[in-house]
Amino acid sequence: MPSFKHWVSAARVRTLPLSLSGIIIATCFAAYNGFMNWPICILAILTTVALQVLSNFANDYGDGVKGTDNHERIGPQRALQSGAVSAAQMLVAIKINIAIIIILVIALLLTAFGMRYFLYTMGFLVLGGFSVYAAISYTVGDSAYGYRGLGDIFVFIFFGIVSTFGTYFLYALKIDHIIFLPACIIGLLSVAVLNLNNMRDIISDKNANKITLAVKLGLKNAKKYHYFLIGGAIVLSLVFTAFYYVSPFNLLFMVLYIPLVKHLFYVKKTTEPSNLDQELKKVALSTFFLAILMGVGYLI
Repeated sequence: MPSFKHWVSAARVRTLPLSLSGIIIATCFAAYNGFMNWPICILAILTTVALQVLSNFANDYGDGVKGTDNHERIGPQRALQSGAVSAAQMLVAIKINIAIIIILVIALLLTAFGMRYFLYTMGFLVLGGFSVYAAISYTVGDSAYGYRGLGDIFVFIFFGIVSTFGTYFLYALKIDHIIFLPACIIGLLSVAVLNLNNMRDIISDKNANKITLAVKLGLKNAKKYHYFLIGGAIVLSLVFTAFYYVSPFNLLFMVLYIPLVKHLFYVKKTTEPSNLDQELKKVALSTFFLAILMGVGYLI
């Protein structure tokens, strides 16, 4: 029987801050515009964490049963790969996680919309269903989109657009132009984390026939794509500041340019994909703190 430690490892706690970035920045701008609601905030965070854990369990299961996680894989050993959790046990955990998500989504929608906005509730239920599908289908199944180079698109949509726009709408019951660029910034940086992960695993993924975008591009072009993702996020953040500047505190997030630019130089000089593993945490946490500082900069 797997221990609690094994389940925590399978949940990959280090991925959770990145998944919360869109929630945080949307919450800050909702508060800035006078729509703050703490019960919605807490339930949105819990739902997002549950979805991310579901995605991590499903990825562990999908890559494990396909044999993609093998001795060639770089980075922390996964639960199925190590034998700590069986495929059957992981499948049960996935089903339990889905049940938890359903409960959290219903609680969140009742808190945000009550019984007055039936169409909004139905729309978000559909969105929640798509989010569960996206979390599972990245690696699970014969047509897993992560094996066809489509992971980047889904990450941009769900980590950037859906997370940020959806959360803001739960608070305000409308969309505001102020969150468009932050949503794109978080989306680009989230894709950068995925691309970094895929560059790290480019050799083992190719051998396992997991055709990520990095595998399609090759390491040299995947690096250029990486520069575009992080450079694009920095440019959009500067554009956002130019459009919405109201005080010097709005510039706080720019301190995160330092680790991001240092990261780009590191990627440029690195020739061994395995050396990129240590950069994953740096980019993920830089994105998380950028979201915090960009949002808090308008609340001070």
